[in-house]
This record gives sequence, C-alpha cells and structure tokens, in this order.
Amino acid sequence: MRTIGGVALAIFDLDNTLIDRAGAFRRWAEGFAAGCELGAGEVDWLERADGDGYTPRERLVAAILERYGVRVPVERLRAELVECVEVDPVVPRRLDELRAAGWKVAVATNGATAQQWAKLRRTGLDAHVDAVAVSEEVGAGKPDLRMFVAAAERCGERLTAETWMTGDCPVRDVGGARSAGLRTVWLHRGRRWEHGEPGPDEVAGDIAAAFDSLCRLAGGVSTP
Repeated sequence: MRTIGGVALAIFDLDNTLIDRAGAFRRWAEGFAAGCELGAGEVDWLERADGDGYTPRERLVAAILERYGVRVPVERLRAELVECVEVDPVVPRRLDELRAAGWKVAVATNGATAQQWAKLRRTGLDAHVDAVAVSEEVGAGKPDLRMFVAAAERCGERLTAETWMTGDCPVRDVGGARSAGLRTVWLHRGRRWEHGEPGPDEVAGDIAAAFDSLCRLAGGVSTP
C-alpha cells in the first residue's frame, strides 16, 4: 500500500469526533422534555445526568425514573438517540480524501455494538471507512491496547509510531493511544488540556480542523 509521509493508518473515535453525540443527546432531551411537559431547565439536568455519554445507561434511566416517574427502557433510549444523530457533510468527504490519498481509515469506538453500528449506518459513515472496532464486540474498550490493535488489524495493518488516533477523550483516546505508541489529535471541544505531559501531538477545535492537521502533517492531501 502506498503511504504518505510515513503515515498509513488513521483511527478515529466516533462519538463527539466523527459525529456530534452531544448535539444528538440534547435533541433527544429537548424532545423528551417537551413530551413530558417539563420545564426548559430540565434539558440541562438531563445533560448533566448523561455525563457526556459516560454515565452507564442503566444508571441514567434509573435517574430519569426517580426524577420524573417515567420509565425509559435502555434499548428504547439507545434507539431514540440514534434517530437524533447527525453528521457534518464535511466528514464523509474528508474521509474519502484520506482514503483516496492512500490512507487506511478505521473507527475505534466504545459502546454497545448494535447502537454504534446503527449510528454509522444512519449517517452513512460505514461506507467511508475501511474498518470498525466496537468495544462490546472486541471485548475491551479504549484506552485498552486491544481496541487500537483491533482497529488496525481490521484494516489489514499494524500499529506503528506513525499511526494517528483522533478523538475527544483525553484518557480513552489520547491517553490510550499514547500508551500504545501512537500519535494523537485531540478535539478539545472548548476544554483546556489538564492531564499532564505528554499531551496530544495536535489539538483541534473541531473535526474539520483535525482533518486539516492530519493532512498537513502527512503531506500530499490538499485541504479544501
């Protein structure tokens, strides 16, 4: 396979990286609050309870039941969240540019297999990457090395010091990738890096800027 600037493989996180998971949850919370005739402030409570997606789903639905007396089965919550997912049109186009320039592209995402694949299919992103590794099916989640290895192997590649991991989580994405010897792009989402050194190789404000960083560092892929 032809490589560019020594870089053959780019791995991406899914939630709040390739897709706006936070926006999807807020849309769901707004719909839930409207349906239950709750006050506008309850959308903010739901977002806090969700913990940016890191609160276990069973704990979240239990908190919703306790606060509102409304039972939302976990699988229904997951399905409704998928329906709220949107993707910036720039993402599939830039993924295609990377692949056309000789990169292999993988997604490494923590979560339930059915839900994460449903997000990929709803947005069409499954057609724009070479491989997907979901923690539930791998049997380990980021920052575990096995997730990064699985993503690479499903592309027919090995992890190298020139493999790039792009994601928004300082621990799971950046920390896990650094421990695996990979290079990293961190989507800061308005946050400051407060997790010690070494930090990420590159910092980006959004996914478009992350693509720009990859293309600039590797060379050979023009930015729009």
